[in-house]
Amino acid sequence: MRSRNNILQSIDWWTVVIYAAMVLLGWISIYAAIFDEEHSSILDMSQKYGKQLIWIGTSVLLALIVLVTDSKFFPTFSFFIYVLMLGLLVGVLLFGKEIAGSKSWFQFGGFSLQPAEFAKFATNLALAKYLSGLNIDLKKISTLIRAFIILAIPAALIFLQNDTGSALVYSAFIFVLYREGMTGSILIIALVTVFLFLLALLVNKMVVIVGLMLLATLLILVIRRTFRNIIVVIGMLLITSGFVFSVDYAFQNILEPHHRTRINVLLGKESDLHGAGYNVHQSLIAIGSGGFSGKGFLKGTQTKFNFVPEQSTDFIYCTVGEEWGFIGSSLVVVLFLVLLSRLIYLAERQRSAFSRVYGYGVASIIFFHFAVNIAMTLGLFPVIGIPLPFFSYGGSSLWGFTVLLFIFIKLDSNRMNVL
Repeated sequence: MRSRNNILQSIDWWTVVIYAAMVLLGWISIYAAIFDEEHSSILDMSQKYGKQLIWIGTSVLLALIVLVTDSKFFPTFSFFIYVLMLGLLVGVLLFGKEIAGSKSWFQFGGFSLQPAEFAKFATNLALAKYLSGLNIDLKKISTLIRAFIILAIPAALIFLQNDTGSALVYSAFIFVLYREGMTGSILIIALVTVFLFLLALLVNKMVVIVGLMLLATLLILVIRRTFRNIIVVIGMLLITSGFVFSVDYAFQNILEPHHRTRINVLLGKESDLHGAGYNVHQSLIAIGSGGFSGKGFLKGTQTKFNFVPEQSTDFIYCTVGEEWGFIGSSLVVVLFLVLLSRLIYLAERQRSAFSRVYGYGVASIIFFHFAVNIAMTLGLFPVIGIPLPFFSYGGSSLWGFTVLLFIFIKLDSNRMNVL
């Protein structure tokens, strides 16, 4: 076994630099989003940009704590951390404070903490611990069920908090499971399910069923027509047809009214520029008005006059678009793509299965947040209220993503010590 290198020499500085650049650009965007000439000092703690500096400083402290922690701590205590976070998720349902319709926060005086942001890295640790065990084969149904249970418990608890967006983040782990050996058919089933759900909302149900029947007939004509194959095709037809007819019930009885309205607005079935579609409409105006090079720092009119609600949190990207234009918006996208590429590269070079799985989990979570948040601001996805990693205002979010990322940086720094 090789001797341990100095921590400053062994950590991946490229990832750290990208993280620092994102946090800095995020803080600048927050400053621009809520700038007040009467409170122009960056240290004004009555303003969000002043408070965000505290979150940034404490995040750096958290990162340092993670980096000096023994790498063996994380796999050893993975399930303990996971159970602890589940306890906090239950606790917030019982004793938490409701903010913006979600009972997701612990309130301590003027300080709020959202356990859902920390449950992501805890779940990632637990899943990595399970999948790195001996004789784990994701092609076995029993193994796959256990993995889904690890993901489903925190997702369900967060869903009960009325925080649908954070609960949906756990669907991103399907990419981790696929990388670790899950059959591709499950990924295809997931994509087909989403496609049929949207199709059933847009097209008459009978038209969809007729299309499925034609597709089933075509399959029977081109495949080897054995009794087993024909039964399988007919079974798939019955299952998909039943799903199509169940879409309306699920849409009306499972989703909240505001979620239904947002999906209908996105699909063009409703036009609500003063209600559910207001945020996205104003966001598109802000981004479009930025043009190629933007209006300049602190010169965005949409931003300055607060036309876009939640502009320092969920809609922070439209501030970038208005003030820095296509150039600034593209830079943010490029930063995320470089970070994701780096994470995948680091994950693939791990000697430890635990570190590899955890690395892919980090990449999947960040990708989901990045893709969905920007798609929300561009009107390409329903507004589900999830932050843009390292950019959006919020202590819980920044802390959660910092710990999530730096645990992997720490694991990677110790890869040469793994036999």
